[in-house]
Amino acid sequence: MEDLKLHGFWYSPFTMRVVWTLKLKGLSYENIEEDRFNKSPQLLEYNPVHKKTPVLVHGGKPICESMIIVQYIDELWPQNPLVPHDSYDRAQARFWVAYSEQMVPALPALIQSTSAEEKEKAVQKAWENFKVLEDHCLADKRKFFGGDKINIVDIAIGSFFVFFVTIEDLKQVKILVAEKFPLLHLWFDNFKNAPVIKENFPDREKMLATMKAILERRLASS
Repeated sequence: MEDLKLHGFWYSPFTMRVVWTLKLKGLSYENIEEDRFNKSPQLLEYNPVHKKTPVLVHGGKPICESMIIVQYIDELWPQNPLVPHDSYDRAQARFWVAYSEQMVPALPALIQSTSAEEKEKAVQKAWENFKVLEDHCLADKRKFFGGDKINIVDIAIGSFFVFFVTIEDLKQVKILVAEKFPLLHLWFDNFKNAPVIKENFPDREKMLATMKAILERRLASS
């Protein structure tokens, strides 16, 4: 068995990326659940620069940043490859992984919105990103971003969509509108129902309760 330990928060989209990758590769690991508000000394030692999760510890050596961890795992364990073999396809996949980071600002903006105007503005920003994916990344109606199999782009973007659908419940707003984004809606349905992802998909009610608690704590401290 590989000496793998994962420090993270189960509800974090960035931790989800690593968990899904480890599961897709069939790797065993020790999960170390961190406290968002009281991080362990080990985590701070392993990631002294950003002091963030996730951190994968392999043979006592830490690797930080979710997508760097995903690529590290993919390079070391070749089964069920997540990065395309073809150089051009690999470059395209990395482009869309980088693009996925543009969706990050929409998440806290939606969660922290208090007025109808703020909520509408945040939704519109998310929709801008959705339209790019719909028009330029899924236009050929592939099952996954990687074609017939999940690849690194699905992992990167899928983690954020877990949050978007939870925010729909939290804020009583529809974000992933099937009529507006049919290809993206179908892709997410395919992704979350893929066997390994489905088995390791966070419970929606538990996610909602956790996000409510975090939001209430932030509001109380502001």
